[in-house]
Parts: sequence; structure tokens; C-alpha cells
Amino acid sequence: MKRILVPVLAAAGLAVGVHAALADTSRSTVQTGVVVVETNLAYENGAAAGTGMVLTPSGQVLTNNHVIRGATTIKVVVPQVHRTYAAHVLGYSVGTDVALLQLKNASGLATIALGRSATLVRGQSVTAVGNAGGTGSLAVTTGRITGLRRSISVSDEQGGAVRLTGLVETDASLQPGDSGGPLLDASTRVIGIDTAASTGFSFRQSGSDGYAIPIDRAMSIVKTIRTGRSSAQVHVGGTAFLGVQVQPSTGYPTGEVVTGVVPGSGAAKAGIVAGDVITKVAGRTVTSAAAVVTRLLARHPGDRIRIAWVDPSTGAHTGTVTLASGPPQ
Repeated sequence: MKRILVPVLAAAGLAVGVHAALADTSRSTVQTGVVVVETNLAYENGAAAGTGMVLTPSGQVLTNNHVIRGATTIKVVVPQVHRTYAAHVLGYSVGTDVALLQLKNASGLATIALGRSATLVRGQSVTAVGNAGGTGSLAVTTGRITGLRRSISVSDEQGGAVRLTGLVETDASLQPGDSGGPLLDASTRVIGIDTAASTGFSFRQSGSDGYAIPIDRAMSIVKTIRTGRSSAQVHVGGTAFLGVQVQPSTGYPTGEVVTGVVPGSGAAKAGIVAGDVITKVAGRTVTSAAAVVTRLLARHPGDRIRIAWVDPSTGAHTGTVTLASGPPQ
């Protein structure tokens, strides 16, 4: 259920082979409103690719959060008209793996047709559309719903983990790069967001079936984002950025050791350097990298927070850091 990191040549080749038999459906109505999402991950020295769905003619695009997680820039391609747009993140939910983008200077775009996921049944025929293998071209595969209200555990290369629940299970062949694309019913209405496996973001499962987030749940997240107000589950607006990379500390009972600091970031200006151990963020003890992310998701760029850290050479320090604007989490 992961995003696909580019280049991932072996994964891309596999995905093309699986989808090749259906590639000639590229002009079908099932692809209306489906777009390719490409991101630059400057702080990870890489890139990622996935899929999205156009919700409004003015360019609101629905996708998985893991497709745009860590993105420093986002580009969206509309294959049907060969147009490319810059995009920014309006909001996202880590816990439900949903994100909403806004394309710059977009108008008159074809949109997806929304269906309902509340009435789905096992055995129902479905079609999945996505950017299989991150090739930049849309491909189509078909199957059936094999399960409802499924739960999976997902994790990433940074040690983060989340439990996704209430998912639609399907035997339609989902591949890396399909994430964020539509799962369609027989009337070509969207009933879910495809969530596929790829390098850097994985799920534990039995069997070979794929999963999709029910569209009713995804649109409830979209509704919250459109209000412009963050909630416990949904982050709206820019993401606060401390400017550190961390990993578990073995020499201290709590805290995360700093493995890298972004030059010019709030952390760098406070005097935090690689090798220091961050022990508290905004007054709360740090127990994991995920705990740092959670503290920051409750903040916004420009906020000032207190940080406590230990320098192995000079001892304990505290300081106030002004958070910058960074990539979505």
C-alpha cells in the first residue's frame, strides 16, 4: 500500500507487464477525471509517483496522503489533454491516508463521477485505474470486491505506523503507482481510492488482494478540509517544519537522536546539531519519531514552540523555535 519511489525500475517493469493487456483502454470513460501525481522529495533526495482524481473543474484533486507525503513540490498531469499543473496541499489526514490538492490556474477540468460506498457487497464487479509502476500513463484492471470493512497495518521507512480500518478489499491487480486512483463500480462511479503497495510504505496482509479507502469516508475528510479548520484527524493548510531528521536513541531513556539538520531551519537556528537528542517538543516528552510528527501536526508555519534537547558534550538545553513551512507528513 505504498507510494512508488522513482526510479524503481524493477517495480515499474512488473506493473507494466500486469497491466499491459488492458492498456488499450486509455481513452475509455473510466479514465475521465483521473490524473498522474508526481512529487519531488528534496529532503529524501528522491521522487515519488501516484494517481489522483479531479473533484472540481477548478482543480481540487483527491489522492492518498502517502502519495504526497514528504513532497517539496507536486506536479499533476492530466493525460487526456496533456496538461501539467503545479499543485499545493490543501489538507490531509494521516490516519485515513487521504489528501486534497489544489491545482494552480486550473479551470474546465473533467471530473470523476462520485458513487457511494455504503451499499457495496462482496462479489461486486469493480475497475481500478492508476499510474501503474509510476510510468506516467494510466492503465486499467478489473476484478471483484472480496471483502468489506477490512483493517491493515501500514508502516514507512521512517518508523511511522498507522492502522487503516473499514477498507474495501479487491482482487483487482493494484500495483505501485496506482495509489490515489479510483476504484469504480459497474456504472464507472468512484466507490473507493486505490491503495497499493510500493517501496518505502508497506502493509502487512495475507493473500494478494489490494485495498481501497471507501469514498464516503474519503469525502468526509474532504468536507472537513474545505471548512478550512483543522481537527484531531485532519490537518489543514501548511505543515510546520522543525528541520531535523531523527531516529531512536539508545543512550537515553527517552528522546530521539538527531541524524541531520536542514541548514537555515528553526532547529539549526536554535543550535541543534546532528548527534543531539531531542527530549521534549512543545512541553511533551518525545518517545518516538511519530511523536515528534504528532506534536508538529498540531501546529502551523510561523508558530513558536519550546524544544528541549541534550548535547552529549554540553548537557541539557532548551530553546524557542519558529517553525517554517515544510512538506506534508
